[in-house]
Amino acid sequence: MADQTPENEEAVEAVEAAEAAADAPPEATDAAPEADVAPEAAAPEPTAPEPTAPEPPPAAPAAAPLTPKERKAASRARRGRRRGATPEERAEIRAEKAVERRRRRQQEREKARAARAEAGPAHTPASAAGGEGAPKVRSGKVVSSKADKTITVRIDVARRHRKYQKIVRSSSTLHAHDEANDANEGDLVRVVEARPLSRTKRWRLVEVLERAK
Repeated sequence: MADQTPENEEAVEAVEAAEAAADAPPEATDAAPEADVAPEAAAPEPTAPEPTAPEPPPAAPAAAPLTPKERKAASRARRGRRRGATPEERAEIRAEKAVERRRRRQQEREKARAARAEAGPAHTPASAAGGEGAPKVRSGKVVSSKADKTITVRIDVARRHRKYQKIVRSSSTLHAHDEANDANEGDLVRVVEARPLSRTKRWRLVEVLERAK
């Protein structure tokens, strides 16, 4: 075996180093440099959804107009009244309604009686000549004063009809005693009931309320 020279030794060492490098595991690569990337922005906190106005319910379809018979049945149902199917049931219903009417009328009479008792006796004007009783007093217009100490007075009455609520006008005439012949035709006078003074005179002049113009 030939002597190795320093040059050969360097060559051998170089070959051994190359083989060792080939046999050795590959060296770990350097870690990638940290990227100078700004951290991700923090996710916004979840917020409660804003309340929204409830959607209006869908409009109901327009109902078909009721017939007169259906309207009558609905009205009867609202009032709580039933209609009898047989003559016996209808007679029973009529009897129940009659009892209700009698009870209502009795209550109205009691209420009117209590109101009259609370109001007290009606005030009646006193007699001009004085005396017992409450003589009637009327106001009217003189239609004739031709007779001596006697006048004819027309009494006009306007009252409302109890059933039809219409104003009904009526008039009547009477003879009144006028001692001083004070009243003339067209005057508005007040007369009071008196004892019989003649065949037709049952009234007496009290005062002249308004003179004829």
